[in-house]
Amino acid sequence: LPMKLDTDSVMIRCPYCGESSEVVIDLSVTHQEYIEDCFVCCRPMTMSIYVEEDSLRVETRNETE
Repeated sequence: LPMKLDTDSVMIRCPYCGESSEVVIDLSVTHQEYIEDCFVCCRPMTMSIYVEEDSLRVETRNETE
């Protein structure tokens, strides 16, 4: 049987161009931080992801924040 991944998709907003895009989050890791290029303007944004029992929080910021 295929393994079921514990993921969720959320909409994020680029801190540079303001465009929204959808990203898939791995819910098995409670805190993640990584750099992802915006799908629209291609500028790097830092994503901080917090997974708690009943909530998921995703923050995006530019390089200078």
